[in-house]
Amino acid sequence: MSTDLRADNECVGAICWLCALLSASLWVQVCAGCPEGCKCAWESKTVLCVSAGLLEVPRDLPLETVSLHLDHNFINSIPEDAFQDLLHLQALHLSHNKIDSLASGALRHLSTELRLLDLSYNQLRYARQEEFGVTRAKTRLYHNPWHCDCSLQQLIESLNLEPETVHEIVCKSSARGTNEGSRWEEAGPVTGHVGQPLVKLLDSGVNFCSLQRRTIDVAMLIIMFVWFFMVIGYVVYYVRHNQAQNTRHKASFPSTQIYHRNLHFMNGNEFACPKDAMCISDSV
Repeated sequence: MSTDLRADNECVGAICWLCALLSASLWVQVCAGCPEGCKCAWESKTVLCVSAGLLEVPRDLPLETVSLHLDHNFINSIPEDAFQDLLHLQALHLSHNKIDSLASGALRHLSTELRLLDLSYNQLRYARQEEFGVTRAKTRLYHNPWHCDCSLQQLIESLNLEPETVHEIVCKSSARGTNEGSRWEEAGPVTGHVGQPLVKLLDSGVNFCSLQRRTIDVAMLIIMFVWFFMVIGYVVYYVRHNQAQNTRHKASFPSTQIYHRNLHFMNGNEFACPKDAMCISDSV
């Protein structure tokens, strides 16, 4: 019986050792393939860089990465080529960082397989649709100090936002929307929108883009009027300049009196051609 018990203990020990070995093989940190400060689970193709003290997105990420966790770090910007080589990326976690800017097209190169993009709890104030490309991933943008304007409105309307968090996208500051305030007031920041969810403002009829388009139309109209008056002014100047030129031209060539010799033989007197006159002999 003791022999059987010893055998059972050895079997359990072997199983435990095998489990530990498998666990270690799955979560081993390899310098050649896993970024410093991160842990890589090769079986699930997950890269964990959570609370790693990172100041920027690692450059040596495994190309086969499917899930990338960069949350709880000190990353403050996303360069344009940060994720362009991760063709199989399905989940990108960037929450709880210091991100305040996105390079033009920073997220444009994300994989078409991307299913989740988390940018919550950062310092983003401005963002444009061009920076996100055509991603259809479920996106989290809440808990950022957003400045609500036309660019953000267009971005919100183009992204697949997570329904549970869409009402947490709140305006920290805001541009003036259509039909708000006097038309003579400058279209500057509006304190009345501070603290309001952007989707709530849009649902209530606020439209930041209509104001921008109206402003552009007015500017184009002003430019057209200025151009029209410049053309008219040039035509008037051209006509007056030609008139002045013709006047000066005539003044430099005074009119000359023409005399016919035969008509000036009067009473037998011989004709004497006046000074500064042109005299022509008439044929007989």
